[in-house]
Order: sequence, then structure tokens, then C-alpha cells
Amino acid sequence: MDHFGGLEEGREAGKILHPLPEILLVTLCGVLAGAEGFEDIEDYGESKLDLLQQLLPFAHGVPSDDTLRRFFRAIDPQAFQDVFVAFVRDLLPEASPPLIAMDGKTSRRSHDGTVKALPLVSAFATEARLVLAQTATGQKSNEITAIPELLKLLDLRGATVSMDAMGCQRETAQSMVDSGGHYLLGLKGNQGTLHEDVRLFFEQPPQGAVLAAHEEADKGHGRLEIRRCEVTNRIEWLQERHRWPELQSIIRITATRVIGDKTTIEARCYMTDDTPDPARILADTRSHWAIENTLHWTLDRSFGEDACRIRQDNAPLAIATIRHVALNLLQAAKQNRDSMKRLRKKAGWDNHTLKRILKIS
Repeated sequence: MDHFGGLEEGREAGKILHPLPEILLVTLCGVLAGAEGFEDIEDYGESKLDLLQQLLPFAHGVPSDDTLRRFFRAIDPQAFQDVFVAFVRDLLPEASPPLIAMDGKTSRRSHDGTVKALPLVSAFATEARLVLAQTATGQKSNEITAIPELLKLLDLRGATVSMDAMGCQRETAQSMVDSGGHYLLGLKGNQGTLHEDVRLFFEQPPQGAVLAAHEEADKGHGRLEIRRCEVTNRIEWLQERHRWPELQSIIRITATRVIGDKTTIEARCYMTDDTPDPARILADTRSHWAIENTLHWTLDRSFGEDACRIRQDNAPLAIATIRHVALNLLQAAKQNRDSMKRLRKKAGWDNHTLKRILKIS
């Protein structure tokens, strides 16, 4: 509330029955406890009014679903975003996160008539399991234009930012280098001949090529997976052709999966401005998938984001931000055998658990 309670709002002061802190508190608590829409939040607030009144006055009771809907449709999304970033900085350790994974996700049921579903690009600290920031892509733009705006919100000093091929743009790489960070970018066919040049180098390495390599194997659940990372920094020939900002290393990661009598092999190429350390690069590429497995999967499976029908004006982005606030608080509060689903249920059932998540004594 120290962060979000100071947001400016456009409501007329004399007509406000439910102050901003009350609206934000009941919404956050409702989302923590499993609420998926404005009606759910109102129902949650009415059932927990005694608890809420221990924290704030709620002199006029709980705001109705219509009040919540009007408020979030009108809130300034950029101001909401800025406050969210400041809030996350207080949650993070002082050291910069070593790996920040960036990727896009669309809230599939947030479309309304001619308005398309809300696409969000998020930055996720893979080690701390925290959402650092998010931004929406415009109706006529895509992740390529949203990523530079998101990078401006982050402190990249000492961090490595990983992205798939959509973020593989010279301007994006340059902005990361200029901000004191490193980039680890996936390669596909969207950069002309760059991907093809890297792929052919590893498939047919020239005589005298120097490759550093690291290999890991996992076995379990009837499956054997072998991952091999090969990297080289002897890339003067590549820089002469493509001239990427501060490029130091190119990488190929080959994943061999054996299930029964079936074997599949997949190779992916990357590039980075960092040193050619195959063990660390392999770990970073694996950690990148935390944004899918921990963030996107959790938002879909535990929060029901894809099924949410909040879809008008600024409300989808504002509620998506509150989901990220809730997710960050839940990640920080998890103990021992807590799953996200279990902890959210306990937050709805037990006031002491909710207070622990909110860090209220």
C-alpha cells in the first residue's frame, strides 16, 4: 500500500465512497484468494469484511463489482506499471538478478468485439522467481516494439537478459549493452542469413575451429535427455558479415531425448556478448524456460488468466499487474510443501496465512 496507495486517480473527490487503498486492498486479497473477476472480488470482500476493516476503515462497506469495473477501466496503466516496478525493487535482493528472461503471453479471453486479446511482454527474474515488469503491446505493434520499452524499466547492470528469436534485434542488443547488461538471444530465420551462418558453422566447423563444450544428462520417468552446449568466440568472420553489438560468442545446444525405442534430436542456436562458458550458458538457456514453466503456466493453471473475461479499456492490464503482484507475494511466502494452488486456497480460508503473505503482523 505504501507504493500503490499514492497513485493518482481521476475520480471526483466529493463522490468517492471507497478510497483508492480500499479498492486495491480488496482486489489484491481477492486475487490472492482465488477471485477471477470483479463479482468474485466483491463476494470475497463481503465474506471477509471483518478482516478488511482491521486493516482499513471500509466505512461504506465493500465496493461493488460495478465500482471496481469503472475504477480499473479508468486507471492510468503507465502509472500503475511504474508503481509496480518500484514495488518489485523493494522485494528483490540488493544484487541484480543474474538472469532475466523475457517473453510474451496473450490473455486469450480478454478480447472484446474489435479489440484483440491483451498481449503482454514480461520480464522474469528466474532465480528469485519474481515478475520484474510487464508491458502491453499495442494493437498495431508486437513484441519487437514492446521489448525496448520494457528494458527501459529495468536495472540491467550485471544481469543477462535472455530472449527467443523475436527479441533478436540489433537495437535491442545495443540497449542491453548500453545499460550494463548482457544478452543471450535465440536465433531463427528472422535475421536474414545470420542463423544460417551460425548453423552451418557448427554443422561443418572449419579446420582448426576451437569449440568449448559441456554436456549434461538427466534420467527419470522413463526418459533420458542429454543436453550438449558447444560455444566458440572465434567469430571474426561472423562479425565482418553481420556486425552485432559487442558480440563475443555463438552457441549451439543439442538436446537428445530417448523415450523407449524412440530418439529425437533438436538443435538450437544462440549468440551472446558474454564469454564462452558452455556450462553457464547451458544453465542460462535452461533457466530461461522458467518464464514459461513458472510464470505463464502458473498464471494459466493457478490464476485462470486465459479464462478471465475482464476485457474493457485499461482493466485487463491493471488486473494483469495485480496478478503479478499476487504471484510475487505468493512466491516470497511459499514454505516447504506449499504449491501455488494450495497457498492460494489457504489465503482464502485462513486469515493468518493471508496476513503472512501480505507481511502484516
